[in-house]
Amino acid sequence: MPTPHNPPVRRALRKLGADIHDARRRRRLPMAVVADRAFTSRSTLQRVEAGDNNVSIGIYAGVLQALGLLEGLSQVADIRNDSVGQALASADLPKHVHLRRPAGSSRDD
Repeated sequence: MPTPHNPPVRRALRKLGADIHDARRRRRLPMAVVADRAFTSRSTLQRVEAGDNNVSIGIYAGVLQALGLLEGLSQVADIRNDSVGQALASADLPKHVHLRRPAGSSRDD
């Protein structure tokens, strides 16, 4: 299924690509070196740096690893950064908690 052409997604990928491009240049690494370390081609690295939404997340991850930035990817959907998810989980907590009694026991014991 093709990725939807959603403007916020495209903007986020273009920013990620630009950030990757800047990180590579700050490290003074040629495209060929980063592509080799990421086990991809130079042309695919160009597509990553352009924020192409047809490049797999695995390729993006490989490039981030080649630049020493993979840890940031593992934090993207981390529960500590998900305030909406935390609020929903907290709202779903029960108001009262009752202990279950073992089968066969009565209150008169």
